[in-house]
Amino acid sequence: MSNLPKGHPKLLNAWAFYDWANSVYSLVIASAIFPIYYEQIFELAKRKNALFLGYEIKATAMISFVTAFAFIWVAICSPFLSGIADYLGNKKSFLRFFCYMGGLSCIGLYWFDIDNLTLGYVFYFFGLIGFWASLVFYNSYLPDIAFPEQQDRVSARGFSMGYIGSTLLLIVNLAMVMSVDGMEKIAMMKYSFIMVGVWWIGFSHITYYYLPKGNRSNVPLTKDFIFKGFHELKQVWKQMQQNLPLKRYLHSYFVFIMAVQTVMLVATYFGATEVQWENPSQKTTGLIISILLIQLVAVLGAFLTSRASEKYGNIRTLIFLCAFWAVLCCFAFFITLPIHFYTTAGFVGLVMGGIQSLARSTYSKLLPETDDTASFFSFYDVTEKVGIVIGMTLYGVIDQITGSMRNAIVFLGLFFVFGLFLLLRVPKNVNLKN
Repeated sequence: MSNLPKGHPKLLNAWAFYDWANSVYSLVIASAIFPIYYEQIFELAKRKNALFLGYEIKATAMISFVTAFAFIWVAICSPFLSGIADYLGNKKSFLRFFCYMGGLSCIGLYWFDIDNLTLGYVFYFFGLIGFWASLVFYNSYLPDIAFPEQQDRVSARGFSMGYIGSTLLLIVNLAMVMSVDGMEKIAMMKYSFIMVGVWWIGFSHITYYYLPKGNRSNVPLTKDFIFKGFHELKQVWKQMQQNLPLKRYLHSYFVFIMAVQTVMLVATYFGATEVQWENPSQKTTGLIISILLIQLVAVLGAFLTSRASEKYGNIRTLIFLCAFWAVLCCFAFFITLPIHFYTTAGFVGLVMGGIQSLARSTYSKLLPETDDTASFFSFYDVTEKVGIVIGMTLYGVIDQITGSMRNAIVFLGLFFVFGLFLLLRVPKNVNLKN
């Protein structure tokens, strides 16, 4: 284990490298290969419903329920877990635990088939928890390892490395899948799940080697330490009430990240149902191209955003990004042809990486001087998770009532506008200078 000082280049690179390790989950499992695999196993079995614990539930609804339940679990438990981690001073152990949980669950998806749905959903559930829970502890390290003037670039570097690493593995996986026919395609998809788990766990050890263990609390250990997380959560809440810039920023973050994450989760489904593809083969190829395009352009977006924040400031840059997102949502209403979808995907990638990386570093800069960073970042992550649950629910309700995903996308644009106005309420004299 290395013991490098705060701000050391090797330490910053090692922290950012966890994005390289874990982003393969969000791309290969959450966005690309697994959704295709999930649809095909039901299509091959000529079934539309999943049998889970004796109940028949529509397959697409079932995966949504499992996803929502996992997000709720993370939202409720992450403050408790992060509080314990800060108290014990071993948040690196928590990071590693959830990384292993997620990686091994991805490997377990190899056994996800039509005859083992319950086991498959369990692996999917714990894979999602492993990914998102590990991010609570990963994000909390940012103010510990980087000085304020470094945090924008380091945050952007992490997202960029994640996009590059996940895209490389996705290209390999897609080459495997597209090189065979028939049932062999299914087998190659299953092998890709194993590769994700091995990649995630394997590369994460570079991060573990350099990251510090954490700061042990000086409070004597008692039998009540299990409830320390709730106490720290209460203390963080009180501090936020006294920190007007942080409080108002979190209000805006809750609104615009709700829209960002919902768009990212439904983009593939929108393209599959609303775009006029010539045939099923073109649809599959077009969606894959769009996913890769978003990933590659997002690298450039994260880089440009970090530079813009240095020149214009974090809040002003975020205001511009929210406005740009709102325009994209309005444009999506008129998408009909593949070229329209490709163009929109390119612009989505440009602002997707930028708004995520800058939102994270802006929050880090607004935090008060404290060793209790994990509890503060649990608020950040809980805000995101609750936003995802609400955003997906509202999106589904509007889609169901109006019968069109286009109307739901435009509605999300209103959240970006609302988030923009909330950003304008962040005090202008807040110190976010690099």
